[in-house]
Amino acid sequence: MDENTIFKPINLPQNKIGVQPEVPVSNSMEFSPPPELPSEPPPSILLKILKILLGIGVILGIIFFIYNVILPKFFPAKIGQVELTYWGLFEDPSVVAPIIADFEKEYPNIKIDYSKQSIEQYKDKLVTRSNSGSAPDIFRFHNTWIPQLSNLLLPLPTSVISKEDFSNNFYPVARADLIKNGAIYGIPLQIDTLSLYINRDLFQAAGLNAPTTWIEFGNDARQLTVKDDKNNIITAGAAMGTYSNITHAPDIISMLFAQDGVSPNDVSVNLQAASDALNYYSSFALPSANVWNETLDQSIKAFAYGSLAMYFGYSGDFFTIKSMSPSLSFDVYPVPSLPGQNITIASYWAEGISSKTKHQKEAILFMQYLAKKETAQKLFAEELKTRNFGEPYARVDLAQSLSSFVAYSFVENASSAVSSFFVDGTYDNGLNSQMNNNLSIAVDSILRGMSPQEAAETLSKGVSKVLKQYGQ
Repeated sequence: MDENTIFKPINLPQNKIGVQPEVPVSNSMEFSPPPELPSEPPPSILLKILKILLGIGVILGIIFFIYNVILPKFFPAKIGQVELTYWGLFEDPSVVAPIIADFEKEYPNIKIDYSKQSIEQYKDKLVTRSNSGSAPDIFRFHNTWIPQLSNLLLPLPTSVISKEDFSNNFYPVARADLIKNGAIYGIPLQIDTLSLYINRDLFQAAGLNAPTTWIEFGNDARQLTVKDDKNNIITAGAAMGTYSNITHAPDIISMLFAQDGVSPNDVSVNLQAASDALNYYSSFALPSANVWNETLDQSIKAFAYGSLAMYFGYSGDFFTIKSMSPSLSFDVYPVPSLPGQNITIASYWAEGISSKTKHQKEAILFMQYLAKKETAQKLFAEELKTRNFGEPYARVDLAQSLSSFVAYSFVENASSAVSSFFVDGTYDNGLNSQMNNNLSIAVDSILRGMSPQEAAETLSKGVSKVLKQYGQ
């Protein structure tokens, strides 16, 4: 009905002048009742609209209340949830799950999707996924990878941890590796240092103690070496001298470099010291007085099966050795040193935030949680449920709590540990691999007759070329 219809005038009959209107005469004395008038006037169109709007408002209010008050109480993970992808390397999801659960309980709108990645091709996969826009929000990276991942790592704000707190809580090597240009790029959940494994039975049978100096180490290695009548090595005193069949060969040489004042970032600064270190290392595999050679098994395998007296390794090697030979008796000590130079090599992993994350605020909250002392303790406790010890604490203030565990051996010298681009086990197909390749060439060339001095010079040139490629 339109406006013209509502307000249409009533047409009354027009009377002629002087003529009385006809009054109908009823045959009865009853009068017809007047028509009933409506009790209320019909509502206007405006009032109808107001009522409709009021009804809609009530419905929207009910929906809002259910969506924001009722549903979150029963389905907190479904409403306004942000999902963060988190790539790890060594811990099974069952170990990390309680850590994540505590965080999600505190922040019910954030879900952490953790996945354990394979270390082989890991760095390449990380870079490829990042460039394609499908990078994880949080990921683990090696302490030497910042030059390779500088555009993929988000500098951490002070809300995660201040530089002062980082310096007070973590070891000097972590400060040197993870703070660049004043910004912190990662939180280490563990620290690991190169240490000396000794076969307890072989040392006891020979009446020897673990060596503390390199002179003692050399003497013990030769005394513990057993050869047959054809000069074949039956029991090796130490895994030193070659490259391809020695687990952590680049780390061992880096340790010798560091103790002798050679910087892996610029070998040319101290070529003579580099030459001396290469000469000492290779001497253990040179003919006549050798304690090791290229025909022997990989060093970690030789140690596990009892045919190697001394082996250099990290904390993770403990579990590998135990899995291969559960009954083997061995101990772990700090590496030998030069006088006043008890330096070892640190090789460890840290957690970082992708610079490409779409959920920066939530990722920062999770990183803040990972940086807490209590989180580190809980992670260690969860790891302890499945093995002899958890990953050695990266925090200085938790070191003494490891004193009853083998893990303490790997933090004992962490305060004097340094890092090196000469390091194995990262599978990076980049900076580490190229640096190690140059080191392998240097060692092999000495075994083939090149002088240590010439090998050091060749190494220096190769190292300089690789570092320049990565802006170092």
